[in-house]
Amino acid sequence: MAATLRGLLPVPFRRFPAFLRGMTAQYGNVVAFALPWRSYVFVNDPATVKEILVTQQNAFSKSLGTRVLRLLLGDGLLTSEYPRHRQMRRIVQPAFHRERIAGYARIMERDAAELAGRLPAGDAFDAHEAMTELTLRIATETLFGSDASDSATLVRDALRLMMNEFPHMLTPFGALRQRLPLPTTRRFWKSRAMLDEIVYGLIAERRATASERTDALSMLLAARDAEREDRPSDEQIRDEIMTLFMAGHETTANALTWSLVLLSRNPDVEERAASAARDGDRAYLLRAVKEVLRLYPPAWILGRESLRDVTLESGARIPAGTTVFMAPLLLHRRPDFFPAPERFDPDRWLGDEPPAFAYIPFGAGARRCIGEEFAWQETVIVLEALLRKRRFALVSERDPEIAALVTLRPAGPVPMRALPRDAKR
Repeated sequence: MAATLRGLLPVPFRRFPAFLRGMTAQYGNVVAFALPWRSYVFVNDPATVKEILVTQQNAFSKSLGTRVLRLLLGDGLLTSEYPRHRQMRRIVQPAFHRERIAGYARIMERDAAELAGRLPAGDAFDAHEAMTELTLRIATETLFGSDASDSATLVRDALRLMMNEFPHMLTPFGALRQRLPLPTTRRFWKSRAMLDEIVYGLIAERRATASERTDALSMLLAARDAEREDRPSDEQIRDEIMTLFMAGHETTANALTWSLVLLSRNPDVEERAASAARDGDRAYLLRAVKEVLRLYPPAWILGRESLRDVTLESGARIPAGTTVFMAPLLLHRRPDFFPAPERFDPDRWLGDEPPAFAYIPFGAGARRCIGEEFAWQETVIVLEALLRKRRFALVSERDPEIAALVTLRPAGPVPMRALPRDAKR
């Protein structure tokens, strides 16, 4: 195993997908290993995932990786611990009620139709960049109530810096790297300061305006915790808005990009999806998206840290201070739960569901993603609008490589052509 562990260096997080795949193939679905600075347990078994995320969730806190995200996101839903997480979830939840999402859906439909209409027919474009710009626009309108393009671009650039820095921050020298005057470090802290200025400025402006609005920021400002009878502070609102912004545009942009890639590689599925888009058959499009998230879950890895010694039902023991990983990227491809796991087959979801906790693209338990319904709606609506007018073809014969960072992104640009729907293949 020593030679295998050496293959992780110098930046282990970037190499985890291949490493974890090899470990499970050799040692099974619950594997313990150690690097010089930390001990790990990797879990690829639904029953054990349930123990960690639900049954014994109070024995675990968020992992080091999540704590690193606090540098940008603060102490929002993604990074906070109990009891703050519970309190803020109560406050944020109304922004994602079904009637609110119905209002957001109209924004999604309009913006997606506008993009589909202006994509250059036959010219190559970067699909990931286009999907990022679209979801960025939707996020700014639903969260802030306006298309604040300059602010949104700054947020996007700061998130990219965080994505690229994230694997380095998880190394033993990560804390030191944050304090060194490196160009990337200086750019990150400058972007963070500008983000704070923008978001706090929006909060102050909105507090001074009595107008009724339905965007998430306005709802948070008007919210009150029913149990504690108090309102969230400006700092809490800032942290939640930043968290929702990242989750609301980065992950969906990735899911949409992988959707276009898979559809372009599977003509039969693409034709059925195009017919579904034309006929308003969102049930088929939903199955297609569900299959995309099986193969390319944007939240590809989940981490926890044991607060005390934990004994699992299997008898396995996890010592206090151990980092526990679960990877939907691998769990969703177990052949015993998903026959022919590498095949893109939306109709597999017409049969029996896989075992509980074998499919967890939005996490599970008390920390399941609060914006799950928003993400399903946005991905289906955008795909429907795009497929009505365009057929997408990858320029390269090779599939895009993955970059397993905070989210599962393409490793570089994804050149595609948007062809008229009636064009011959």
